[in-house]
Amino acid sequence: MNLSFAIPTALDYFGTLVDSDRDFALFEAAVSLGQDEYPAMDMQAVLGEMDLLLARLKKRLPADAGPVQKLRILNQFFYGDLGFGGNLNDFYDPDNSYVHRVLATRRGIPVALAVLWMELAQGLGLAARGVGFPGHFLIKINLPMGQVVIDPVNGQSLSREELSERLEPYRRSGLHEAMDAPLGLFLQTAASRDIITRMLRNLKEIFKSRNDWQRLLAVQERLIVLLPECWSEYRDRGLAHAELGNTEQALADLECYLVHADESGDSDTVADWVDVLRRS
Repeated sequence: MNLSFAIPTALDYFGTLVDSDRDFALFEAAVSLGQDEYPAMDMQAVLGEMDLLLARLKKRLPADAGPVQKLRILNQFFYGDLGFGGNLNDFYDPDNSYVHRVLATRRGIPVALAVLWMELAQGLGLAARGVGFPGHFLIKINLPMGQVVIDPVNGQSLSREELSERLEPYRRSGLHEAMDAPLGLFLQTAASRDIITRMLRNLKEIFKSRNDWQRLLAVQERLIVLLPECWSEYRDRGLAHAELGNTEQALADLECYLVHADESGDSDTVADWVDVLRRS
């Protein structure tokens, strides 16, 4: 009998966290994204730090605290006492997406801040969910008087008028899905898988803009584990491989894309890339 004692890679570990929608470990999966850039990161230490923050927060709650009071105390703790907020000085710093760095610096992008805030909120028994709003990730929470939508950068609640105002640039841009859709369509709960996808695609855009193909490749590996039937991610991983001179891997991914995405608008272009790689 052959026994394997191979140590699981960070990508293997990520795969176990996102394998099942039912058992999707959102916070742990979000934290694990930092392992590519910070391989020495101690996952258990980060999870333990959040447990300690939650314990501190719970000590501030009166025994009879209701949802509204819990929300108020959480926001004071998160934004006031701990000082979390957006990184306005360097919004495109990748560290803004790595939860363990956001936890250390208290600065991040909306979706990373939301993941931290929601972890604490759920620890208090609050019904908080993420919202994949265009351009700016939001949080919604159900309270006795109704639903409240919150900006994770500062904890402020947003009125329907403010939300419509934020949506207006996307309506004016002519994006198909935003043209005449009602506001409620953009306030649907984001699934845990969609939240991690958004975090990874933020990193993807940063590394692509920097032509940082090695880091982009690491992000693509995670996206394909997360979205195994999203064929455009195979195309993009193939392009990263091509930029790094990994011709065989590039061909495998690009050919996979052509097989599964035969009605896409860029099939002819990708086929030309494949021909070039085969001749190289």
